[in-house]
Amino acid sequence: MAVEEDAEQEFAPQKKKSASADDKRRKKLAPGGLLKAVMRSGAGDSTPSDGDQVIFHCTIRTLDGVVVESTRSEFGGNGTPLRHVLGKSKMILGLLEGIPTMQKGEIAMFKMKPELHYGEEDCPLSVSDSFPKDVELHFEIELIDFSKVKVICEDLGVVKKVIDDGQGWESPREPYEVNAWISAKVGDGKLILSRTQGEPAFFTFGKSEVRDMLGDGRLIKRRIRDGRGEFPMDCPLHDSLLRVHYKGMLLSEEKLIFYDTKVDNDGQPLEFSSGEGLVPEGLEMCVRLMLPGEMALVTSPLDYAYDKFPRPANVPEGAHVQWEIELLGFEMPKDWTGLNFREIMDEVDKIKGTGNRLFKEGKFELAKAKYEKVLREFNHVNPQDNEEGKEFSNTRNQLHLNVAACYLQMGECRKSIESSNKVLDTNPVHVKALYRRGMAYMSAGEFEEAKNDFNKMMSADKSAESNATTALLKLKQREQEVEKKARKQFKGLFDKKPGEIAEVGTVDRDLDQVSGENPEKGSENDPDGDNEEQHREAAAAAAAAPPRMSFFSLLWPTGKRLFRALGVDRCSIL
Repeated sequence: MAVEEDAEQEFAPQKKKSASADDKRRKKLAPGGLLKAVMRSGAGDSTPSDGDQVIFHCTIRTLDGVVVESTRSEFGGNGTPLRHVLGKSKMILGLLEGIPTMQKGEIAMFKMKPELHYGEEDCPLSVSDSFPKDVELHFEIELIDFSKVKVICEDLGVVKKVIDDGQGWESPREPYEVNAWISAKVGDGKLILSRTQGEPAFFTFGKSEVRDMLGDGRLIKRRIRDGRGEFPMDCPLHDSLLRVHYKGMLLSEEKLIFYDTKVDNDGQPLEFSSGEGLVPEGLEMCVRLMLPGEMALVTSPLDYAYDKFPRPANVPEGAHVQWEIELLGFEMPKDWTGLNFREIMDEVDKIKGTGNRLFKEGKFELAKAKYEKVLREFNHVNPQDNEEGKEFSNTRNQLHLNVAACYLQMGECRKSIESSNKVLDTNPVHVKALYRRGMAYMSAGEFEEAKNDFNKMMSADKSAESNATTALLKLKQREQEVEKKARKQFKGLFDKKPGEIAEVGTVDRDLDQVSGENPEKGSENDPDGDNEEQHREAAAAAAAAPPRMSFFSLLWPTGKRLFRALGVDRCSIL
């Protein structure tokens, strides 16, 4: 009977495997929706399949050859290739179907209809409003490598590739002690940490002694001595006065010490207020996640060490560094509870003053954080009379406009507009808010909206006429420059045969200046904007700032008029 039962089970019809979400999406494929042209053949016969991590460069162009986005540095990308796990990562349908046809080292051009890229209904990936997702596009893909990996985290933040098989069957678990050789590379393959000789790294599994601060392996904090208290409640997460000893070392075989507070600061610890840009960003980020008495070893990449901070004389340019940090203690900021209105406003002036200093130093993200902190605290402040109410309202408006100025300097025009609107919602003729929003509109290429705001300035306040006139002149100049650049950029592109990829010339960088006030001039501009001369300088700087977005991204939302002037609206697309 047992044999008969086994036989019945063996020949019983198997349940069909339920279709995955990607399989359901593949049913949308239609003939002619995805075309492939091999530009360079790959090596070998194998191609990637589900469960493989694929590493590739991607450049997206219009059918006329205009680069929309790219991972390649020569086209404005960061130079780091993309990494996806087939069958696990969220991908556009065209690449989901196209990449498995490629060989290692192959370069292919995929021509996709909108429903095969970001124009797909219910596409799992989102793009900015300026992305041309409703037209056919060319995707140039270079498949650098692929290999089987094991997904460790559901968000695909950690994947594992076995290089050499281990021995036995057991894996470490809490609270095992682990010795390991560790090396780390950035996305472009550059080695930033190598510990494969001498003493191996030692840690206790499950105690989180190693923390990846950025999630990409570049800024690593390793606890080498426990602190006092509970994590993270007893960490200096908020802006505080911190006291630390630290030793700075070059990340090299010699481990040259370039600074030691116990030697170079007469044995005194370093005291600094967090959130004010007084130490390298990577150092402060890690100290905020330390407990009093804790000692940690921090490995930092260039951009979180001394690339954006005054470099010590004995630290070579381009050097990676390590800091050995001991948090001695910290003092929390003053609590506003129990303060009267005058005392609160005095505290506001101090914080706002710090924000203004950071703004002038070009540290716009830190300045914005100071202004936003006060705005959050203002939710719990209740003026007691009309005079206090007026002062409170004026200060709050100024803080919103300072935030708008920071966003403008950071190239985030839409957020700058939103911050300005918080003032204009209650006072539609607030001159400074109209000016801030007009500058943001101009930087975003929304010239009609900018013109309306500058004209409203003159109508609302005759004393603002000079500033508004200067801004309108700069606005006209920007319109002419953008149109001139458009003609230069697209010259000859539309003489190509349908679908033929055109070569796009290099855009003049000195014409591609579309962001807000010049960050180089940050130290000369007061974010409070109370000076008319500063208004004029800011308006002039709006036409002299480095680019914050791709040229095509700037043109797409407002470019219909420019394209019509060029005759592009008469060109058909495949």
